[in-house]
Amino acid sequence: MSIINVFLIGPMGAGKTAVGKQLARRLGWEFVDSDREIEDRTGVDISFIFEKEGEEGFRQRECKVIEDLTTRHNVVLATGGGAVLDSANRTVLAGRGYVVYLFASVDQQAERTRTGRNRPLLNTEDPRARLEELMEVRDPLYRQVADLVLHTDGQRVTQVAEEIHRNIKDSVQPGAGSFDPLSLIHISEPTRQYCQSR
Repeated sequence: MSIINVFLIGPMGAGKTAVGKQLARRLGWEFVDSDREIEDRTGVDISFIFEKEGEEGFRQRECKVIEDLTTRHNVVLATGGGAVLDSANRTVLAGRGYVVYLFASVDQQAERTRTGRNRPLLNTEDPRARLEELMEVRDPLYRQVADLVLHTDGQRVTQVAEEIHRNIKDSVQPGAGSFDPLSLIHISEPTRQYCQSR
């Protein structure tokens, strides 16, 4: 079976959108950013959704968008940093494409996000401490569903995209040997259910 989609996961500041656009051009595929898709569908930015509906409201919207986008073919999808919190998202991502975890150290995340305005989870007195808290929870979940883990610190966008492209060409099928849905019940990190039953 050939790979029909590539899904990029990872923390804020890992370069998912930039790498995704570059990779999509190399593959001749469509690029989609789940956060941008949510904004397009709602007509407002992510910060506004967090303000009016809270994180739970945003995650519910995110879950529906990821469910929709992962059914497409020949798509490179960049997901939001918290998409892996929901077990339903982890299942569809792992089951419908080749999942790449773009790892970035907290130092790198802090540097890349310090000027961003549309990151409601970082609206705090100590954004770096918040990034550390988020990584502690999310890193095991990223690794659980990833077919490939790439470290992005100090790497150019073109380098990361080329490495993903090379690995895709060497892969026989998406998700080969990397994810067992039954393992979800063994996760010790907090897991949440934002999605409705499908």
